[in-house]
Amino acid sequence: MKLRTMTEADLPAVMAIERATFPLDAWSEGMMRGELAEMPRTRHYVVALVDDEIVAYAGLAAAGDQADVQTIAVLDKHQGTGIGSAMLTELLGEAVRRGAREIFLEVRADNPRAQAVYRHFGFEEIGTRRRYYDDGTDAIMMRRKLGD
Repeated sequence: MKLRTMTEADLPAVMAIERATFPLDAWSEGMMRGELAEMPRTRHYVVALVDDEIVAYAGLAAAGDQADVQTIAVLDKHQGTGIGSAMLTELLGEAVRRGAREIFLEVRADNPRAQAVYRHFGFEEIGTRRRYYDDGTDAIMMRRKLGD
């Protein structure tokens, strides 16, 4: 597995993963293009490749001393292999390089597997956004302090 910076040429593969991973609230291609347009100014997006096939992607927004994990998605057949952790490690490193003092994210309340990964990486629950997702599912808000 290797990570590299996401490009617009990656969008067909990325959007297929987006729709497969988040069928009820997938981002549109226009939203993803908007994110890429902000690279590298306030965004950092990467893709993960296995045998030259894009199997996952992740994105970070950073401004001032705060950063947000925008998204992490891994194809089902590659979940549990460390790819998500490698991408999260990359996003955390980039947040630190950009001077962020803390990083935030939202995770679906019905996704205990992702919540456990984030807790393993030192994220703490700080609140709930009720009915945040399009299907009415709550989002758990999490934060991790960086630096020091």
